[in-house]
Amino acid sequence: MDTRTIARPRRRALAAMASAAALLLPAASFAQDKFNDWGWPQPYEKVSEKSVQWLKDKGWWPIQVAFQAPWSGQNTVNIVMDRMGLLKARGIDAKWTAFPSGPAINEVLISGRYQVGNGGNFPFTSLLDRKIPVKAIGIVSPNLLHALVVPSDSPLKSIKDLKGSNPPATIGLVTGSSAEFYFQMAIQINGLQVGKDIILKNMPPGEQIAMPKGVAGVVSWDPTPELIVSERKAGRIVDTIFPYNMYEGQFYLRSEIIENVPEVAQAFADALAEATLWTRRNPEKAAELMAEDPNLRHFSKAILLQQIQAYNNLYKPIYLYPHAQFWGQANEPIFDWLFAQKRITRPLKASDFADAVDERFMRTTFGKLGWAVPKQPPFLPADWKGQANKPPYPEYVHALNSKQPQPFPEAGDLTKPWSFAGRSFQP
Repeated sequence: MDTRTIARPRRRALAAMASAAALLLPAASFAQDKFNDWGWPQPYEKVSEKSVQWLKDKGWWPIQVAFQAPWSGQNTVNIVMDRMGLLKARGIDAKWTAFPSGPAINEVLISGRYQVGNGGNFPFTSLLDRKIPVKAIGIVSPNLLHALVVPSDSPLKSIKDLKGSNPPATIGLVTGSSAEFYFQMAIQINGLQVGKDIILKNMPPGEQIAMPKGVAGVVSWDPTPELIVSERKAGRIVDTIFPYNMYEGQFYLRSEIIENVPEVAQAFADALAEATLWTRRNPEKAAELMAEDPNLRHFSKAILLQQIQAYNNLYKPIYLYPHAQFWGQANEPIFDWLFAQKRITRPLKASDFADAVDERFMRTTFGKLGWAVPKQPPFLPADWKGQANKPPYPEYVHALNSKQPQPFPEAGDLTKPWSFAGRSFQP
């Protein structure tokens, strides 16, 4: 008998055993896989001096980054990028400034004083309407909880109970924010009318936390609802965003950066992904960094950690990928309502959103990591029957119905070996 016919199956069996064992072997066992402890490939790639000089000539050195302190998930990756020097490691000087809301960030982006920002769906739409030259390169805080919170002793049990309020119930929210859009959509679907059943009062998150007398409820995004309900025990949730709107935030840059120094845009995409991985590996340390931010002094470390688990570590990290068509469709109902209410000046469509997204950079980032580009966001069940542009939606995965992190990587998630926390994973 030809001994080669025996050797070939034996070699295949040994190879299969080695591949299976690889899931449990230290990363150091694979010389070709040079990743740091939280899964970023080494060494760091630095931007060229030519790109640095272009930024300096524009007066954009250091690059100014605007983020929102009271916005869970998004605040974590921005604080980690800043405090862990993830842009500095790539040769870029950047300065982060916290703002209380999206409209405030829009002001400084429109003025040109800031070059990089974070915006929820409603504020980002305002930038598109005004033709501010920005491009989204990544998604942050998908499906962030927005909720109608009423005082603990309120007789209200659901949003429908606001129907026929006499006098109209006063609801506090940030005008022009994603919280307002969620509530406006909820009002429309539940048959309520502004001015007849409810009155909307502009109220910043810091004031909402106190649940001031004279308001029937407040509408805000996490972590404000979590603080009111779980820690202060001053209110309870009677309605949430999830049936009405698939919320997403954009991490975006001014288009001039993408057009003239694309390697700087790539560095931001890489740093955003690395901050996500660092947070996944070090959630307690991330909570400590956040607790040091004076803008988050109202929040305990316990709540900050809970928010990290819910909005940074619940989904597979591939949620970062900016699916332009999907999110464009999810935002079409926002565009339609805003135009009908004369809150924007032109009838935007899904294609307008897609034109303001540049998927190239996150695709390249995923290539460096060996992650497959997903066909759809990881929170959608494989057999999901809904349509992103047609609420109300059937159930999907979010922080209120799923407490266990999605496993990553699973079959199909990798295109090449990747290491994380001392373990190597094979595609």
